[in-house]
Amino acid sequence: MDDAKEAIETLSAEMVRSFTEKGLMAATAESCTGGMIAAAITDHAGSSAAFDRAFVTYSNAAKIAMLGVDAEVLDTVGAVSGEVAGAMAEGALARSDADIAVAVTGIAGPDGGSDIKPVGTVWFGAASSFGSTLVIKRQFEDRGRAFIRQVSVVTALELLLQLGDSMPEKPGGD
Repeated sequence: MDDAKEAIETLSAEMVRSFTEKGLMAATAESCTGGMIAAAITDHAGSSAAFDRAFVTYSNAAKIAMLGVDAEVLDTVGAVSGEVAGAMAEGALARSDADIAVAVTGIAGPDGGSDIKPVGTVWFGAASSFGSTLVIKRQFEDRGRAFIRQVSVVTALELLLQLGDSMPEKPGGD
């Protein structure tokens, strides 16, 4: 787990530096990580130049109210799904001043898993102001709740960096 903590520190620092240089802003929409992505980013001095806001939407009601996720989609496919992760990212982007939004929804355990969606199932969405929404699924090893949440933060930060690297520098960026 120390490797994950070190990766979070390194990736979040790189994200703040890169986004600041390019004049980009990020937003997060978090369920199973409960604000850990936002906390990792804002641990760095100067992060206000690269981070707009976070939505911690742990409940389905919060996903609907704060991000505009369709209740029918939640009822049909469940909160832990690609459809919901994508909708969360798009909702965060639409409700912020960010250029890129990343979302995470998953089953961190120890309970809540099933044969279809075992503990460690995590979906990520990433939306940007310049392109289509990216949705990916990861099946992390069930090495405990803390581990699943930390590797989810690592993945989300990697997605932010990936999208940020593909965007041109905005006018006025450093």
